[in-house]
Amino acid sequence: MSRIYLFSLYLFVWSPLAAQQPDSCNFALTGSVIDEHDQSRLAYATVFVKELNRGVVADSLGLYFIDKLCPGSYTITVSHVSCEPNTLSFDVRGSANKDLFLEHHIEALQNLTIEGLKLNDRLSSAPSERLDITVLERHSGNSLGDALQEITGISALKTGRTLVKPIIQGMYGSRILIINQGVRLQDMEWGEEHAPNVDINSASGLTLVKGASALRYGGDAIGGTIIIEPSSFLSDTLYGKTSVQAQSNGRGGAFNSELYLSGKTGWFTKVQASLKRFGDFKAPDYHLTNTGSLVTGVSLNAGNHKKAQGFDLFYSFFDADVAIMRASHIGNIDDLIQAINSQQPLVISDFSYRIDQPKQEVTHHLARIKYYRSLSKATDLEVQYDFQHNQRFEFDIRVGDDKTKAALDLELITHTVSGSTKLNKTSNVPLEVGVMYRNQVNFANPDTGIRRLIPDYNRNELAGFVTGTYHLSDHLKLDGGLRYDFVRIDAKKFYQTSRWLERGYDQDFGETVLMEIGSQILVNPIFDFHSFSGTIGANYYWGNNAELRINYALAQRAPNPSELFSDGLHQSASRIELGDLRIAQETSHKIGATIKNQKGRWYWELSPYFTLLNNYILLEPDGVEQTIRGAFPVWVYRPSDVIIMGLDARTSFTWNHHWVSDHRISYIYGQDTQLGRALINIPASNLKNKVTFQRLEWYGLRLSLESSIHFKQSRFPNNNFQAFLPVANTFTEVDISNTPRGYHLINLISTMELPVFGLAGTTFGFSINNLTNTKYRDYLNRLRFFGDEVGRSYQLSIKVTY
Repeated sequence: MSRIYLFSLYLFVWSPLAAQQPDSCNFALTGSVIDEHDQSRLAYATVFVKELNRGVVADSLGLYFIDKLCPGSYTITVSHVSCEPNTLSFDVRGSANKDLFLEHHIEALQNLTIEGLKLNDRLSSAPSERLDITVLERHSGNSLGDALQEITGISALKTGRTLVKPIIQGMYGSRILIINQGVRLQDMEWGEEHAPNVDINSASGLTLVKGASALRYGGDAIGGTIIIEPSSFLSDTLYGKTSVQAQSNGRGGAFNSELYLSGKTGWFTKVQASLKRFGDFKAPDYHLTNTGSLVTGVSLNAGNHKKAQGFDLFYSFFDADVAIMRASHIGNIDDLIQAINSQQPLVISDFSYRIDQPKQEVTHHLARIKYYRSLSKATDLEVQYDFQHNQRFEFDIRVGDDKTKAALDLELITHTVSGSTKLNKTSNVPLEVGVMYRNQVNFANPDTGIRRLIPDYNRNELAGFVTGTYHLSDHLKLDGGLRYDFVRIDAKKFYQTSRWLERGYDQDFGETVLMEIGSQILVNPIFDFHSFSGTIGANYYWGNNAELRINYALAQRAPNPSELFSDGLHQSASRIELGDLRIAQETSHKIGATIKNQKGRWYWELSPYFTLLNNYILLEPDGVEQTIRGAFPVWVYRPSDVIIMGLDARTSFTWNHHWVSDHRISYIYGQDTQLGRALINIPASNLKNKVTFQRLEWYGLRLSLESSIHFKQSRFPNNNFQAFLPVANTFTEVDISNTPRGYHLINLISTMELPVFGLAGTTFGFSINNLTNTKYRDYLNRLRFFGDEVGRSYQLSIKVTY
């Protein structure tokens, strides 16, 4: 460990000293590589100077720096994946700042279809950040939640190694919208162990909007919106790429292949397929038994894109078979206490690729058809229909005839029709107006032999929105919008009579009773929610690269089915979960600001935010309950008033054309103001540092050393409870509140471009995660009571473009 620290210190001290060496040609050229279409910065673009026969690779922010330039004329070529190279001449008379622009694949970015999917970063006052295709390719074998943690302020709520849910500035689940290829994902996001059903290999980029400002997609994005972007296409071409990754920990890997075909008349087709396979992962001291996974994905995109009109078809299939660590399965409260007191899992076996119970099997179908038409130079029209089918099976450890039967069997079918028009495109006040209708039907199969956690329900939504931008000047832009959503939930559910009376539902919902059957009551509750959302903000630019954004967002979110109807043992969570029919919708008020500036080789960015939430819906422990299988912890949904505030900060410095350093820090404060205590599941502060060495002439060598420090979360609610132990005939306190100690991880990442078999576009990657094989547990991993996190892992990747 000490050698790693000394090496990092050497990099930070030696690099700036080397940058100060005198040179007769001491002019420098700095700036950003920018997408000409949407003004977003292009990470890891290549800037090559012909006369010097050398170049540089822009950093993760799209910033580049070329030093040791003499006075004279230079020919500069800028290139980036999915872009046409751009060659330009530039006269150097002194050090200068110059932004370089690239145009993505021709006509594919000139129409309404793609514009709706790629947030225009320069026109939105909401804090946002984009992950480039190169970052997503590095995470080809990982999940969406893993890739998103590359962004400042993003954490993850995990269930073991594979099930990862993104947390945006302290919020997750139904408070985050995921837009996959223009479709709002409907995949039972309410479960804490329900990871997004998305194959990141089907995306060409990813934009994260923090907060509820992306009103086009929904008014309930209290946490933020994740926009997964489709691919763009060159005209009249055939090209593709194939990548393979192998990983030591888990003894598995990933495969992805894509093929693009397009014609001169605007027709295009893309076919993509991926496979991920892993066996049991390993902590530093032992195998994590039953933690393997098998994930497959297939997508097809086809259509015709022209400037005047066009259509777009998309279909994807996602299939995940994920094992849940065997030691996390508890039969009663005694097992939980024993697991908490143990220093290692209670079940440890040799490595295996088997995926046994407990496990999840999830499939997701998504189909979309979109049509757009340009009605005039100032007006565009777009209509879309999409269909989703989500099937979820959760398997518990059962015996006898039910051994292979799912404990939870849910089917969710969603139909959505939407339309929007863009008005005044050529004026200083462009507007977008849209409407949406959605129907959703959930079926909970009663043949599992276990009481259904979520009931059958029919959900209907109707919404309308308007957004606009006002260009006051070249330096100041205002943006805002309003949205209204109507939601009706019509459910039919069986309650045990004892539970119905215990919760006092007979007083408040007696009119919903349809019939009484033995010890059960069949009820038909119908809920209507009217939600209003709005946003207003400003962007102010000064100098060449300074910017200030300020945004206020109001958002309202109707409670999800789990928060209303949960009633019983959630097998994969090993706990009893109770919803509340009285829960009303959440209301969020969020104020955020971002100030950023680039001065020569130095870039910095600060993003403070403050969120006030009324009727915030929490899921927290609330004691223990005895069942025929034993005693289980009880987790209850309850509303409260809370505040969440924090700061995301980032800075980077280009020391010279070989060395770049990047530093990020995030801090979040969450408080339940109603009870006067800390919020549960709030990420601890973290500090991330990265030093990168790049040498383009050495076959595009790029070598990075990453340091990630996660501090101990010292603010947490006391949710410990008393439980009776029959064997000892005594009560004991069950400590499920205290958090693990902080930890420090070191990662090494390297890439090179080597011509193989005459293929110039062959990229090799080698990385080591958790280089020091650190033993640690993460507060936001739901399985932290049962085992350590994954240890050191070596990864080798090969990508071929053709």
